[in-house]
Amino acid sequence: MNRLHARASTLSQPATGFVSHPEPRTIGSFARGRQLSSGNFLFAGFLVEAPDTAIWDLPMPDLAFEQELHGFAWIDDLAAVGDGAANLRMRTWTHAWIGRFGRGTGPGWTPDLTGRRLIRWIHHAITLLNGQDQPVSDAFYRSLGQQANFLSHRWHAASPGLARFQALVGLIYAGIALTGMDRHLVPAIKALNRECETRIDAEGGIPTRNPEELMEVFTLLSWAASALRESDRLPGRAHLDALERIAPCLRALRHSDGSLARFHGGGRGAEGWLDQALSASGIKTARREGLAMGFYRLAHGRTSIILDAAPPPERDASAQAHASTLAFELTSGRRPLIVNCGSGRTFGEKWRRAGRATPSHSTLAIEGFSSSRLGVAGIIGGQNAELLVDAPRDVRIETRQSDHSTGLIAGHDGYLATHGLTHVRQLYLGLDGRGLQGEDVLATVERQDERTFDRALDRTGLKGIPFKLRFHLHPDVDAEQDMGGTAVSMVLKSGEIWVFRYSGGAKMTLEPSVYLEKGRLAPRATRQIVLSMLALEHATRIAWTLAKAQDTPDTVRDLQREDLMLQE
Repeated sequence: MNRLHARASTLSQPATGFVSHPEPRTIGSFARGRQLSSGNFLFAGFLVEAPDTAIWDLPMPDLAFEQELHGFAWIDDLAAVGDGAANLRMRTWTHAWIGRFGRGTGPGWTPDLTGRRLIRWIHHAITLLNGQDQPVSDAFYRSLGQQANFLSHRWHAASPGLARFQALVGLIYAGIALTGMDRHLVPAIKALNRECETRIDAEGGIPTRNPEELMEVFTLLSWAASALRESDRLPGRAHLDALERIAPCLRALRHSDGSLARFHGGGRGAEGWLDQALSASGIKTARREGLAMGFYRLAHGRTSIILDAAPPPERDASAQAHASTLAFELTSGRRPLIVNCGSGRTFGEKWRRAGRATPSHSTLAIEGFSSSRLGVAGIIGGQNAELLVDAPRDVRIETRQSDHSTGLIAGHDGYLATHGLTHVRQLYLGLDGRGLQGEDVLATVERQDERTFDRALDRTGLKGIPFKLRFHLHPDVDAEQDMGGTAVSMVLKSGEIWVFRYSGGAKMTLEPSVYLEKGRLAPRATRQIVLSMLALEHATRIAWTLAKAQDTPDTVRDLQREDLMLQE
C-alpha cells in the first residue's frame, strides 16, 4: 500500500517553492556529525567505516540501519558541525536521494520515515539549496510536494506515538511552508488534535513511559503550534491542552542537571534540549507533584532522585519497555551519580535486550530473573539464562515526610508468582540533599505467599534464594572500596565525594558495568556497587546509606560555579 501511494504521489501537482520558511529547530550532535564527516556511519548498532563512499552506496548490514539513513535525522548532526565539508555532504546526499528514490521507490517511503525526513528537509532547506542550480532546486521542491501528498494519504498508517506525531507535524509544516500544499493543513490539524486526545493522558504522559520520547512529542507539538501561529493560524484546542499537560510532567522527570531520567528506552536528551523546549513553549506551570507518568521525584538541595514507581508499559504500547520497577537514578548538581545502564538500541540487538533487564537498573533483582516478562538475557548482570518473570501488576507507593527528610515506601509484586516475595523499597532524602537512607526488603505478605516461598526455597536445597542489589555508577564517577569492604567512596568530577555504606548480612563488591549512551561508537565502561545476599526467611532486608562527605575548599568553589550555571 505504501509503494502504491508513493508512486501515485509522484503524479500529483508538485510544490514549486516556499511560501514561508520555518526556522531550523532540530538539535543534532556535534560528535556524531564529526563521525559522519570522517566516514564513520553508526546506525542501529552497526558501524560502517567508509570514508570514500557516498551514503547511499554503503553496504547495508541491516534493514534498521538502512531505515535510519532514510529518516534523515543525521542531517541535524551534520548541521551541528556546520562547516563547508559537513554542509556539502548534506546537500550531496540529499539530492542523491532524490535522484535515486524520488520516484516513490526504496525503503524510505513509509509514513514513519517520511514525516521525519520532511521535517528535516524543511528545517535545513536553506543549506540544502545553497548554491544549487534551477533543475536541482526544482527537483527538491517537487520531492517535498510528493512526500507531503504521500503523507496526506498514509499518515494514519504510521506507528502510534512519536512516529505518527512526526508524520502529522511534517504534513503541517509542508502545508504552511510549500506552495500548493495548504490543502493538507485543515485535515492535518484535526488529525493532530485527535492524536493529542488519544495518546496523551490526563496527567501529560504517554503509553511508552519513555521520558525522552515524551520530550520529543512535546517538542514536535511546540514546533507545530509556533509554525501555525506564525502563519496566522490557530492550533487546535486539544493540541494546546496537551502542551499544558506535558510541560509539568516533563519538569518532574528532569534531574537537577537539566537532563531526563533514563528509563524505558529513553536517554538523557541532548544537552539543553529540554530547557530550550520548555522555554520556547512559554508554559510556566510548575512541575507535577506526586507521580508523573509513573515516576516519583525526590529533590532537596542540589540532589534529585527519580524512581520508577509503576509497572512497565504493556507490550502493545512499547517494544522498548524496561524491567525497571523501583529502580532509581540520583544526580548531584550537574553530576549524575547513580544511573541505569540505559537503552542499548544503538549498539545492536544484544545490547538492547541487555539494557532492558532488571540487572541493568539500580534496584534489586532475584538471580536468574527479571521483574518483567521481557525475555531478556542478563549480559550486564552476569546471567546467561533467559530472565522471565511476571511483570509487576500491583505497584504501590506511599510518601513520608518528617522534620529532617522526605521519602517514600514503594513495593511491587513482580516476584510473587515465582517466589512468593514482594520487593519493598524505602528511600528518605535529607532536607539538605546531602544524605539518602534506603532499605530494600524481600518479604512474604500473605499465607499463600509463604507457601510459595517455601517451595522456592526447597528447590534450592534450603541454601537460600540468591538476590543482588545494584547501584550502577556514571562513568565519570571514580569509585574505590575500603579495605574492610564495608564502604565505597565515590568522587565526582566536581570534586564532590559521596560514601556508600550498608548494614545486614550481604556481601558488597565493586564490579564492572556499562553505560549505554546514544551517539557513541561503543558502550562506556563503568562500575556498579553490588550487594549479594540469600533470602532464607520470610523477610530479608538490607539497609544502606548514601552520604555526601565534607566539601574541600576547592570543591566548594567548583560547586558555586555549578550553582551559577544551574541558575542561568
